[in-house]
Amino acid sequence: MERIPSFSKNHDELSTGLHLCGISHDVTTWDLRFKRPNGGDYLAVPAIHTIEHLIATVLRNSEKKDCVIYFGPMGCRTGFYLLTVDLDYEEVKKLLSDCFSLALTFDSVPGNKREECGNYLEHDLDGAKRECAQYLNLLKNL
Repeated sequence: MERIPSFSKNHDELSTGLHLCGISHDVTTWDLRFKRPNGGDYLAVPAIHTIEHLIATVLRNSEKKDCVIYFGPMGCRTGFYLLTVDLDYEEVKKLLSDCFSLALTFDSVPGNKREECGNYLEHDLDGAKRECAQYLNLLKNL
């Protein structure tokens, strides 16, 4: 089998931040790197789950919702992938800054009822907000 592009990158050289992964069929994949790969500090699963609920909800309700295809976690627990169409780096950076800022105002997790979520008991709103605040600060300094 062919080696997929994300496995072809030297993860020891990846830094935290917002990175363009690639473009295929007009879909752009963005790497939202919260943690340094192989650094020993990883996102906790309940926080990841909550971040996914928060940011996916905010993105899909944003003014750019028609440009958002997918938002979800990396299996390595160092960040998230965002798939978009028709958005450049600066537009994505602004969209994410706006969305992470809004997510920090939430007092509850959207979609966390049993009938809405396949693992509704595993959420951490406080942990998610801490990670979102750190990533928002990182975005502001890019």
